[in-house]
Amino acid sequence: MSRNGQGPGRGHADGQGPVRRHDAPPQDTAILVGHFVLPRGASFSAHVHQVHQLLCTARGLLRVRTERGVWLLPPSRALWIPAEVPHTTESAGDAVMLGAYVDPASCPGIDWPEPTVVAVTPLLRALVDHLIRTDLVPEARARAEAVLLDELRPLQVASVSVTVPDDPRARAVAEALRRDPADGRSLAEWGRTAGAGARTLARLFAAETGLGFGQWRERLRMQCAMPHLAAGLPLEAVARRVGYASASSFAAAFHRVVGVTPRAYFPASARGGPGQTPAESRHAAPPR
Repeated sequence: MSRNGQGPGRGHADGQGPVRRHDAPPQDTAILVGHFVLPRGASFSAHVHQVHQLLCTARGLLRVRTERGVWLLPPSRALWIPAEVPHTTESAGDAVMLGAYVDPASCPGIDWPEPTVVAVTPLLRALVDHLIRTDLVPEARARAEAVLLDELRPLQVASVSVTVPDDPRARAVAEALRRDPADGRSLAEWGRTAGAGARTLARLFAAETGLGFGQWRERLRMQCAMPHLAAGLPLEAVARRVGYASASSFAAAFHRVVGVTPRAYFPASARGGPGQTPAESRHAAPPR
């Protein structure tokens, strides 16, 4: 595999079609890091790997979807995707994606059965950048690979996925809220335009999404807030855009839904800004 994006995880940017299967890394290395430059909205269609994948971004925000949920990854977070788990990946803005493909035989102690969020510490970031290099001797590569695996620490971070209802009345409400998550109308008020009463809409949301309407809307708001947070917008501005009267009420809701505060999930060093990361400077040209 080339380390500029030609290899495992290289899907098609249409998001459609059957689940695709990708090859394992070559036998002379336990971890292979692929580099992908993704313009806004680019996506890799559903695919699986025969190996584990540690997915992170050097810049921008990635959205990863599996049957278990949806995760939005800023540079401060990575997602461990076990082998054989179907997933799609898309950029929520201009992004530089890094995928570390890990031979399962090299990490018998990591037996996470489901996608797991891990913190991208400065050491983990440096190791991923280091393993992009093509001039490492086998002994140096093996040492770096061992330290990388030892540095993986799972975080208790919830998915922010939401299911869109099938019923056209509830779906109309859901789609309107996707367009404007700050819309604070009650179910009774929505019922006047959706053609169903508040009790009917509440029952439909619970039955078809697994969440009460209030929980569904709160989770959607967190999903909509993340690209703004990744871009470095002030907390107060993000709060208003997604329907909260203050930064403190938004931060409390974010912590309740995601499991950490906005500042912990999007530290200042991981937000949008000028300059190139080491990965970008070594791979300035996008893959073809």
